[in-house]
Amino acid sequence: MVVDQIRAATQDLLAALTPDQLKQISAPFDTPDHQTWTYLPGAVPGLALTDLSAAQEALVVRLLELVYSKRGLADFRAVMAAEIIVRGLGDPMEVAETGGWAGSTVGDRYYLRVLGDPAGTEPWAWRLNGHHLALHVTLVDGAISFTPQFFGSNPAEVLSGPHAGRRFLVAEQDLGFQLLHALEPAQLEVALVSPEAPDDILTRHDPVADASLLHRGLAYGDMNEDQRQLLSLLIGQYVGRAAGPIGLQTWQDITEQGVERLTFAWAGETQPGLGHRHYYSIAGPTFLAEYDNTQDNANHIHSVWRDLRNDWATDLLAAHYAMHR
Repeated sequence: MVVDQIRAATQDLLAALTPDQLKQISAPFDTPDHQTWTYLPGAVPGLALTDLSAAQEALVVRLLELVYSKRGLADFRAVMAAEIIVRGLGDPMEVAETGGWAGSTVGDRYYLRVLGDPAGTEPWAWRLNGHHLALHVTLVDGAISFTPQFFGSNPAEVLSGPHAGRRFLVAEQDLGFQLLHALEPAQLEVALVSPEAPDDILTRHDPVADASLLHRGLAYGDMNEDQRQLLSLLIGQYVGRAAGPIGLQTWQDITEQGVERLTFAWAGETQPGLGHRHYYSIAGPTFLAEYDNTQDNANHIHSVWRDLRNDWATDLLAAHYAMHR
């Protein structure tokens, strides 16, 4: 069972750390900053990836492989590759895409933390936070919460140098434009909620995502089959980063809550290109995704997946505490 594998992998990692590293990585599950997170650069609580040995790093990669799909792990490494390129730190192939955080500069912007005791029976969590990357995994009574989850990239496309032309988080943008361009004029009037894109995702890094901030846009139920397929593919770019069982549970939740209630909203420019600021959101009763490419002359991506019911395992924890009260 994947939960047992995640538990064992986390225990193996903790057992391989020095006392000082254990102090940095560990926190109580009910720590006051449990739901504090950011995708901005700067130090956050936890153990920096750059402080891992090669053997310890391999244990972290094992943990990531249990939670991410292969594509999700590739996206994870791509975020770091973009960071290496924009900061001029060397060849991303030698660091982010093959592991290689140990002793590297890129690792100083990413921090791993374990909250609670993975060897016990109470809820616990682990998280990896850093610039343009935030993964939060909470485990409660054999179930998993995978959100909030944030991926970003600066640049969205490398404009010069040996990596010129390389793009990051490509499908999140391209599928969004494909869906927008597949809409009929009357549908476009509903989906296009503003000629101006916001400067950032609207829910930012708030502990609780406020869906009321969003325009609702065009409903899935008002789309034709081809358009629905494109929207499903776009949602899959977010959900598909998770390992199979986690992603399947999300699709089940979306279906049970009414897939026809999902909405697609667009703001900003309607054609891709440098300087063309654009944004979209996908929202339903429980599922929320936001994407923007507005900063740095529209060459800087932010994207987030939230669960309006179960971020931070809110529903799972409520059931747990009710059962054990």
